[in-house]
Order: sequence, then structure tokens, then C-alpha cells
Amino acid sequence: MGEMDSAPPLLTPYKMGAFNLAHRVVLAPLTRCRAYGNVAQPAHMSLYYCQRATLGGLLISEACAVSEAARGYPDVPGLWTDEQVEAWKLIVDAVHAVFFAQIWHTGRVSAPEFQPNGQAPISSTDKQVPPQVSHDGHVNTFAVPRRLETNEIPHVVNEFRIAARNAIKAGFDGVEIHAANGYLFDQFMKDSTNDRDDMYGGTLENRCRFTAEVVAAVAGEVGADRLGVRLSPFTDYMDCSDSDPETLALHVIHRTLNPTGVLYCHMLEPRMRVNPDDGKLTLPHMLLPFRKAFRGTFIASGGY
Repeated sequence: MGEMDSAPPLLTPYKMGAFNLAHRVVLAPLTRCRAYGNVAQPAHMSLYYCQRATLGGLLISEACAVSEAARGYPDVPGLWTDEQVEAWKLIVDAVHAVFFAQIWHTGRVSAPEFQPNGQAPISSTDKQVPPQVSHDGHVNTFAVPRRLETNEIPHVVNEFRIAARNAIKAGFDGVEIHAANGYLFDQFMKDSTNDRDDMYGGTLENRCRFTAEVVAAVAGEVGADRLGVRLSPFTDYMDCSDSDPETLALHVIHRTLNPTGVLYCHMLEPRMRVNPDDGKLTLPHMLLPFRKAFRGTFIASGGY
């Protein structure tokens, strides 16, 4: 038997679109809050990512805010200014692996201290996130959000397009849209949060419209072959959940990801929940229907 014959499947090569990966273990995006002034720090961040890089491996960066108003945590990197792009360039140049930038808007999961002029964060809704207790017992509180007007939403879509363009300018191989974990996309998609009565609320198609528009804009800017999308239909992070997560995820896959030709779909395991349910979501193979439905590469994460 050759070496590859005996290798566990995770360690075998995989062709992801135009990218020839040496194995199937991916560095998940991990928020670190060490990009002081929202600018990536080449000295220590180059070291951090190089330590986790393997030739032919896939890395997904920590989430990068698409604008000043997209921030919800201290010292997260951004991709909205030339200075931020130049800083990331130095890091990307040092990392010898396939490297995707995750782009992000926290929506209502923010506080005035992270907002320009201390304004209210934006969301699909004006419902506030309840206080959240973190793992160390600290209680995080969030601002009352401002519901986006219908005519403001294209501006936010455009922020994602520009951030994606900036990521490619910085040398990243592609981008991942962070449409998960209770942040802005979930605030539109999930029915526990979206209480709109315009073209972005009500029906499943309307609730998924913002996601569809951003995916189309980013794919148009950098190419669907350089685009991944992260989803977490089952999670209830930041008081954001859906009454029918399976139908929601399948709708996004069938109506947006597949027709656009998105490179990969990155989905969180159902077990990644704050409030355990009646056990339904702990069944094995729960992500299998989505893997079968999605035509590109399927990446699973959460609790490994």
C-alpha cells in the first residue's frame, strides 16, 4: 500500500474548484481582537497564520469588518481602507497556503462604542439583543439597533462588494461571506428576529433577499469561483433562531448558492447551540441533506 492509500480521508488531497488542496483540514475563522485600530498587525499576525499554514492547506482569516459601522468587538481587522489592505498584504505574502478572507457585519450585535459617533448599530429590526453571559461570566450588553430603511440596504450590499475587492487587492485567494452566528445576515434570514413588512421581510424569499443580493454582488466583483459562504441555520447565537432551519438552509442553497456557482458552503454543526433543544438537533448526519443539495465544496465546522 502506498502512503496515500493508508492516509485517513481528512489527510487526502482534494480539488476545490481551481485550488488543489493537499488535505481537507481547514483553519476555521477565529475572531482574535488583536488588530489594534482595526488594522491587521503584520508582525504577530504573520506569525499566527504561518504557524497554522501547511502547503496546500486552506486557511480562513479572522472576520474582517466591511465598514466602521460593521464592528461589534474591539480591535477587529477591517477591509474598508487602503491602510487595512496594505497591512493585510504583508500577512498574506508571508502565508504559503490557500488563504480566504472572511468578511463580516455584526449588525445589532454591537455597542455605541464601536459605532461612528456613538450612533445606534443597524439591523433588520429595532429589537435589542438581550444581555449575553460570556464563558468567563462577563455580561455583555448591546445597543438598541436602528432598523434599516429599505433604500439603505443597497449601500450595505455595496460595502461587502468593496471589502471583497479589497481582499483580492490584499492578495487573498478568495473571500468568505460570514452569513452565520446571529450577525447581520442571520438577523435578516431568521424569523425570530426579522419583523419587517417590506421586500426584505415576511416570506422566506424576502428574508433571504439581502443574503442573495450580497452573494450576487460579491460574486460579480471577485468571481463565484473565489467565493465561500458560511451559514449556521441551527444556531441560536445572539437570540437569533429560525423556526424551520432546514427549509431556510435549503432555500439559500437552491435559490442562491447553487445558481450563483459559489465555490464552497461552510456550515456549522447543529450541536453548536446556546440553548439545548429537545434532542432533535443532536442527530448524526444532520448536515448530510445540505451537503447533498449543494453542488460545490461543503465544509462542516463546530465542536470538533
